[in-house]
Amino acid sequence: MRLRSTPGCMVVFVASLAAAHAQPAPFMEPIAGIVASTPAATATRNVLALNSAMFELYGSAGRVFQTNIRANHPIILGMFSTDGGRFILYRPGKAPLEAPPTPVVYQVMKSVGHSTMALAEAVAPYLDNPANQEWRAALLAYRSRVQSAIDTLDQVAMPDGQRATVKAILAADVGFMDQCVERRAITTPDLQAFATREAPDLKKVVAWAAETQVAHWMDVLAGWKTTLGPDWNKAYAMSNSIYVTRQNNVLFGILAQFFPPEAVNSRLMLLETMSFTTTPDEMLEALTRIVADRSVGALFFKNYYLMDYELMGGDARVAISAETARRGMTTFLPPVVPFGSNQWPALSMAGPGAATLAELP
Repeated sequence: MRLRSTPGCMVVFVASLAAAHAQPAPFMEPIAGIVASTPAATATRNVLALNSAMFELYGSAGRVFQTNIRANHPIILGMFSTDGGRFILYRPGKAPLEAPPTPVVYQVMKSVGHSTMALAEAVAPYLDNPANQEWRAALLAYRSRVQSAIDTLDQVAMPDGQRATVKAILAADVGFMDQCVERRAITTPDLQAFATREAPDLKKVVAWAAETQVAHWMDVLAGWKTTLGPDWNKAYAMSNSIYVTRQNNVLFGILAQFFPPEAVNSRLMLLETMSFTTTPDEMLEALTRIVADRSVGALFFKNYYLMDYELMGGDARVAISAETARRGMTTFLPPVVPFGSNQWPALSMAGPGAATLAELP
């Protein structure tokens, strides 16, 4: 038996088949749907995807670059830490060498100074508000910790003169807390009197901590410079900084004493970060990226240090000047500095006002 069909029937059959295929299977219904996109949007995404794909290629190349840099150059990382810094020396063909930490007396001074100043911040939300006694339990608990530190301070290895000052600071902390608890209030006059009493001794512990930290790391770097010999002249060094440590950065300042001025921003670099601590791997990756990008800048634009700066920065300055002029505004920008500048990577222009603790009343 032969089946016959007419053209009209065939059209109906094909349309029905297409409709059947257009319906998703029941198990696909929760996630199925029409993806809307215009040709222009698709084309834009295709171009933008190049930048995303670039980072994968860039990462692969970076690993090779880091291997090559470490095979030919010593690298010194000076990283912030809560115990006075962390220094690591990477030598070609050898295991990383980590320096011993700062003497514990540095940490003692820092702990006493930090805790005393933080005490003022801890009570600040409750100033002149005796109806709110929420602070009492936490303050009494902290008072116990401070008293324990006083009771055992004689066992801490430190010069007797420094011990006496530290004990006086901690005793004043306890006295202030006792006063607040007794009066059941934290008043502005009491807090100001406390701060005035503590400030001279706090200046002393800050100075002692700095002296301890600097002497320790200067000894470490002097030893490493002797160990490296002529290879020191091709060493890279990097320290990290967040905003508050950028000016007068201790670790960078110490490193700078062992490098010539022309090494600043060339072989000696300050890395700005968003956190106090940065891992060695993150530091090495940043150093690799900086050095690698320099070669790319030289390849395309014939300047080795161009890529140390925001690539669009120069053109943006021109655009900002044009826009401010168009809007009747006065242009406010920092001075133009040349690529490869060896200026100190922090505020360096003198001005009026106190600039050190010693200059403050």
